[in-house]
Amino acid sequence: MGFSPIAWSRRSRLRPYLVVTAAVALAAGAAAGATAANASTSANSPFAGYETPSTVSSVLYRGGNTTTPIKHIVTIFDENVSFDHYFGTYPYAANTDGTTFTAKRGTPAVTGLYAKITKNGPVGPLLTSNPNEYNPQRLTPAQALTSDQNHGYTAEQKAVDNGKMDKFVQDTQSTTPAADCGPAYCPPGIVMDYYDGNTVTALWNYAQNYAMSENNFDTTFGPSSPGAINVTSGLTADAEALNPTWDPTNPSGPATSNAVVDVNPSTGLGVLNSDNDPYYDACSDGNRSTNGSLVKLTGQNIGDLLNAKHVTWGWFEGGFAPTSTANGLPVCGSSHANISGATVQDYVPHHDPFEYYASTANPDHLPPSSLSEIGYTDQANHQYDMSYFTDALNGTGGATLPAVSYLKAPAYQDGHPGYSDPVDEQHFLVNTINSIEKSRYWASTAVVIMWDDSDGWYDSVVPPVINGSNDPATDTAICTSKPVTVGTVNDRCGYGQRLPLVVISPYTRDNYVSGNLTDTTSVVRFIEDNWLHGKRIPGSYDAVSGSLDAPGGVLDFHTFPHFEPVILNPTTGAVVAGGDKRNW
Repeated sequence: MGFSPIAWSRRSRLRPYLVVTAAVALAAGAAAGATAANASTSANSPFAGYETPSTVSSVLYRGGNTTTPIKHIVTIFDENVSFDHYFGTYPYAANTDGTTFTAKRGTPAVTGLYAKITKNGPVGPLLTSNPNEYNPQRLTPAQALTSDQNHGYTAEQKAVDNGKMDKFVQDTQSTTPAADCGPAYCPPGIVMDYYDGNTVTALWNYAQNYAMSENNFDTTFGPSSPGAINVTSGLTADAEALNPTWDPTNPSGPATSNAVVDVNPSTGLGVLNSDNDPYYDACSDGNRSTNGSLVKLTGQNIGDLLNAKHVTWGWFEGGFAPTSTANGLPVCGSSHANISGATVQDYVPHHDPFEYYASTANPDHLPPSSLSEIGYTDQANHQYDMSYFTDALNGTGGATLPAVSYLKAPAYQDGHPGYSDPVDEQHFLVNTINSIEKSRYWASTAVVIMWDDSDGWYDSVVPPVINGSNDPATDTAICTSKPVTVGTVNDRCGYGQRLPLVVISPYTRDNYVSGNLTDTTSVVRFIEDNWLHGKRIPGSYDAVSGSLDAPGGVLDFHTFPHFEPVILNPTTGAVVAGGDKRNW
């Protein structure tokens, strides 16, 4: 018995899930209520070898009830890219170098750097008469490693210039002289420049075959740490600055003004909008060897909510596993060479948001007590090295994939300008996504690719500020002109710069660009809605964030799902299997 197109045309949110479940059960010959331990699929079924919606149960995770067919979400959280920096001329690529990219017929245009695309390429005033001091220039694959730009909370506001979008060169461009950039490419005007599908080929091919957003924004202005906290809680307030002396029995020390702003004198708590390392991490601040201030957060994060409902989850980061110990503390010393040959330390403490919270930290970077405990609360406390994600995906030692996974690549592959690049980033993305697509979890999974901040790179769209701030030391007119509507504190102004958002799942439309308004915290909202019956974090942006699966969104449960995956080449980013042939 096949699938019923009549049933799939009905618009009820959950009806497609019920139809898939019934059809799979019939195709597999499985009894109603079969579990992952005993259900199987026919060798001729398109579900063969996959975990399907009908086979997912509490055998794989506790508290497994969901409101959509998505039983596993994997958020790959990369670094420092504005939308226009990667997708400004999508779907047109110059094809003068790199991997050739040709868009599918009917590919939608995006709100980017061009007014229209002609046979000679994209044209428009933003490319040739930009209001900034330089016009945007195309970056080639040979220029993949660039300098890092200024992406501070205030600097990004200044670049936006109250909506004029004309001060990026003055306020976010790196001031490092070109002669001091080493192997990085950093000519004057670099902050305006962009890549196309000949360099970020894999991302463009994922967009071609799954879904992307052209209207997704950083939750707030500012750098990496606020971005990482927003993708896991939407709440950068309730922060306290401490000195770096590690003493978990007496975590007190003099607060320092450069780490936390808008401090309430009665509580000593304020807002984190900088990149200070997390207090509950023994690898922070050079293993406590310097005097820089550390930060702890006292509010809730999505891990706290998932724990309360016994839903499995994990943060997996490259380099989290210690390489040695020193003075009784773990040393996170693993490293790799990027495309320039420079050695980059894998683990970046301020990229791990859960290490800011006592409730979800693993200060000594302990491994899980056994592989079968990945995703559950034990000595690892849901914080893992990236290698354990592979174990979970492959079922090594009885491991299973958590319902909620966050992935942070080792630093040389996270895309951060200055020490990483889109070529190294592509290798991680494609190898990881290929492994997910080939796993038994694919048919019930959504892979969400997001970036933590814009790095200060130029983007042409004015951020829609929905939450203002009126701190005269840090805020400009684009923020002071708007009321504080999320929480009650300053220095959380947002939305900030526009960022890419790409979703890979059987439950996306093909070659789709969503115009729905979303932000970094939309991932938190989807997790809350899907697993936690809409439970929210007090004071978080989750209450106002757009949903990933709203009508017209990047996830879609009203059209026929496509379970045959699209497999890419990690070196070139080209499609090697699937694509137009996958919709059986």
